[in-house]
Amino acid sequence: MRIHLVNPNTTRSMTDKIAAAARAVAGAQTEIRAATSAMGPASIEGYYDDALALPGLLAAVAQAEAEGADAHIVACFDDTGVDAARALARAPVIGIGEAGFHLASLIAHRFAVVTTLSRSIAVIEGNLQRYGLDRRCCAVRASDVAVLELEDPRSDARARISAEIGRAVREDRAEAIVLGCAGMADLARALALEHGVPVVDGVAGAVTLAEGLVRVGLATSKAGAYAPPRPKGYVGRLADFAPPGLPKPD
Repeated sequence: MRIHLVNPNTTRSMTDKIAAAARAVAGAQTEIRAATSAMGPASIEGYYDDALALPGLLAAVAQAEAEGADAHIVACFDDTGVDAARALARAPVIGIGEAGFHLASLIAHRFAVVTTLSRSIAVIEGNLQRYGLDRRCCAVRASDVAVLELEDPRSDARARISAEIGRAVREDRAEAIVLGCAGMADLARALALEHGVPVVDGVAGAVTLAEGLVRVGLATSKAGAYAPPRPKGYVGRLADFAPPGLPKPD
């Protein structure tokens, strides 16, 4: 099967890290095709970045859908544009945030999320409420690590993330931790050993869920919320994004 994994920010080194984490857990018959958004912010940190990441994300999903992708993974923990992508695609679309929450809820009574900057807390808490999993999450904590610091080997990002995990376990009685950024994907295994609790990487979780959905033949429902967008004109810089099709990036 072919799984399209799209990084909705424009930082290619992060895409490479995410793709490596995805391929490490994918089945032997699964091909991970990783893409970096061709337009938008270098990192997604808050509502403004999230909104401006959508056109590039949707263009990538449209291209992969046309090429026959069996599933799509949106590799941003905010689940940027997942609902819009589901309206566009027939193949399943999985956000790594939702995947991480569901996996944690299956292995622990209480889990905490450790994310990057404090401005991300409101986004994550809102998603937990939408997914009906807010009662299972005992805390959403920020490590005050900027997303691009995760790409800098000279930063102390790992130490700050680890310290926040320790506080979540001690103070919030978290039984599992969900890493709240795709750029943390390479840290999960070592942090689990360090703290003695399961540490969930949403990238790995999304790959596993995508493979399962494809194997049992489930696709995105087109009845109701995720029905295809109605044809209409779009104007200005978004004219090329008018339904029913999206442009294919060069």
